[in-house]
Amino acid sequence: MKTLAAILNETNKPLIIDDVEIPALKRGQVLVKVLYSGICRAQYNEMIGHKGPDKFLPHLLGHEASGFVLDTGRGVTKVKKGDHVCLSWIKSKGLDAMNSQYKWGDRIVNAGAVTTFSDYTVVSENRVVKIAKNFSSDIAAIVGCAIATGCGIINNTLHATRKSSVVVFGAGGIGLSVIMGAKRQGCAIIIAIDVKDTKLKFAKSLGATHLINAAKKNVMESIRAIVGLGADFAVDASGNKIAMENAFACIKDSGSCVIAGNLGKDEKIELHPFELIKGKRLMGTWGGETDPDKDIPAYLKAYVRGVLPLDRMITHRFPLEDINKAFEVLIKGEAGRIILKMSK
Repeated sequence: MKTLAAILNETNKPLIIDDVEIPALKRGQVLVKVLYSGICRAQYNEMIGHKGPDKFLPHLLGHEASGFVLDTGRGVTKVKKGDHVCLSWIKSKGLDAMNSQYKWGDRIVNAGAVTTFSDYTVVSENRVVKIAKNFSSDIAAIVGCAIATGCGIINNTLHATRKSSVVVFGAGGIGLSVIMGAKRQGCAIIIAIDVKDTKLKFAKSLGATHLINAAKKNVMESIRAIVGLGADFAVDASGNKIAMENAFACIKDSGSCVIAGNLGKDEKIELHPFELIKGKRLMGTWGGETDPDKDIPAYLKAYVRGVLPLDRMITHRFPLEDINKAFEVLIKGEAGRIILKMSK
């Protein structure tokens, strides 16, 4: 059986759209018909070699999607044929199966525990979450990465409350998801920071209470004018060195800063250790400390109740065949979430 897939054959080159042969299922693996897939900057960073040489080329990409189960390998008990599922790179319950290898003519194409830029995909059992069959497949496709990470940062990492003040650097997929999560949590002050007014306007529509254009205003002075001595929490989702340092600087002495953005492989941030001694906390995050089996259904239910406007996050749609055009839109920085529609 073959599937159309987007193949990363060489860094800094467009993805190649071609048919590959689907491997036989191994223990703990699930064959999924992909309906929609999200795309994000993490995949683009792989495409341009942002983190250094890629030793797995050629390989498949994509790590969040919706679809339904066609078949299961030995040992799989979490889902069965016909179940509708969300796919996510964040590990959930189930077997952690080995990676897959697809055939591409006389070549081997590598694939991790989950890939989603294809009509059909073989994934590990612990990368699938069962969802209701009547839930919108396009909406379900975007909860496995940015939504889970951003909302998870608010709920699981920071445990923000109604009294909390939150500063969000970068109004991309994760940043906007942090803002939505903070709005859902009822946070008192939600400050969005970006260099584009269009993205800030989008952030306001999703719940930001204050907007700062870092290209036009002094960021630290603007934040202090709103929260005084410092914010309770700050999240960097920009992947920018100065923004990361400002995120740590803008919190109060008992505050917490989460770094969710990615710098280049040779870049580093600077901070004074005395800030840590005063009580500030600097943290990383692994997918917003998300428990997919619990959190993803909760976010889908919140959407149904009207308290998490996931549909408004989707600004662009492309067929799989136009994935390279989709990435062109992504890197321009004007999109919310972009999804790919697979063939029937």
